[in-house]
Amino acid sequence: MHSLASARAEIRQSSGGGFAFLVANGLGWLVAGIIGLILGAKAGAWALLFQGGVTLPLAFGLERALGYPKLARDNPLLPLVIQLAMTQVIALPAVILVIQLNHALLPVAFAAVVGGHFLPYAWLQATKTYVVLAIVVGLLPWLATMMIGREILPYVPLAVAAAIIAGAFKLRSEVASD
Repeated sequence: MHSLASARAEIRQSSGGGFAFLVANGLGWLVAGIIGLILGAKAGAWALLFQGGVTLPLAFGLERALGYPKLARDNPLLPLVIQLAMTQVIALPAVILVIQLNHALLPVAFAAVVGGHFLPYAWLQATKTYVVLAIVVGLLPWLATMMIGREILPYVPLAVAAAIIAGAFKLRSEVASD
């Protein structure tokens, strides 16, 4: 029988606080940003939209390669973990609408979705780092675009990538000190 605290601790240890998923996702943003700079904003926007098809399996593989223990199937929070992982899917129609109306704004819209997605992980992973990530990833691209203008847009995916990867290593150090 799991207590709530032990179930959360097992989730934190089995994922390294979400390290592999954050690194893979950060790399996806990085590649999309580079594609956007080289091939143009439209190509970068489409790369960003579809990067999850590559980063999700990469994250699972990275978890195994790093030797994180598998999450027990009887962990009572497993359904919640799965539901939280899929929350971004519900925003997909809005993100597709943004890419059709103005592909250049997709990184800001997608960053807002990802930032919101991070918030519940603050509780699940027992860390405020996800709150910081939610604010940085979800709000700063929008704020920068509002203050600086559209010339910032090609750099948004690169900035989001840096924030996510930095957050991943912060979480990794937190989990290592548990």
